[in-house]
Amino acid sequence: MNKIFYAFILLVILGCKSTMDHSIKTIEVSENEVKSSLEYLASDGLEGRNTGSKGIEKAAVFIENIFKENNIKPYFETYRDSFNVKEVIGYNVIGYIEGNDPNLKNEFVILGAHYDHIGTVKMVNGDVIANGANDNATGTSAVIAMAKYFADKKNNKRSIMFTLFSAEEKGLLGSKHLSKRLKGDNLNLYTMVNFEMIGVPFKDRGYEVFVSGYDMSNMAKKINAYTESNLIGKSEIALKYSLFKRSDNYPFYTEFNVPCQTISSCDMTNFDFYHHVDDEIDKLDFKFMQRLINKIIPAIEKMSNTPTKEIKLN
Repeated sequence: MNKIFYAFILLVILGCKSTMDHSIKTIEVSENEVKSSLEYLASDGLEGRNTGSKGIEKAAVFIENIFKENNIKPYFETYRDSFNVKEVIGYNVIGYIEGNDPNLKNEFVILGAHYDHIGTVKMVNGDVIANGANDNATGTSAVIAMAKYFADKKNNKRSIMFTLFSAEEKGLLGSKHLSKRLKGDNLNLYTMVNFEMIGVPFKDRGYEVFVSGYDMSNMAKKINAYTESNLIGKSEIALKYSLFKRSDNYPFYTEFNVPCQTISSCDMTNFDFYHHVDDEIDKLDFKFMQRLINKIIPAIEKMSNTPTKEIKLN
């Protein structure tokens, strides 16, 4: 009798361990997952992802396929939000996961990053391709990873929109177009969190990333409270160079007048290859990126689930 009982207990323990292991795997975004997206987006075959190029078309298809494979719906009729850029057409790629609360699902959290770069530039050591690994395959990979996470968990009460912008490098054209379109559709936007150049850590700072426009809202303080850490800090250099106005958060702020800010680990003091052919994946810290994404996810979960809108403009 005792042997049967102990065998039963052992089976229960092993079953619980198996369930726990499965749970851990679905929670953690792996380093290989992040690296795999980056390796493709920053590869020479995409030729620097210039808007209107064959390379950025490959990147758009790559993102669309991930959305399809993970049952992430297109927000519009298709994943593409098209707009004219002089003689070519640009495409924002947009997926969304509807919230599971009958009321809060009408409020949106937008997670964004630009997936375009500048194409080819002046030759350096035989290389002309500006691969844009840090700028901004890193932010794109983060948004893709979070989209896959929330598609798996389905625990968001508010709806989450995943927006990958084109033509950021040409003057924020993709985000300007989409923000105006969504404003015209009366989207109820709670907040927009943009990700830009998050592949290289700071050194000797008391925080891991900064948020642009730090003093404009309580976003940094709320994220730190949600993550129980000093994850987000204030970069005086970002303020000096007006980085709040230089990324895809800004058009959403101007259209909606709600907290729309960019998270970054680069204020140009810790990365020497901005718009350079050497902005390649060998310059990136994949472990740092993985840790950062996994730290930010709980904050996004909080944003999408609080009963009231806690992130507010100052």
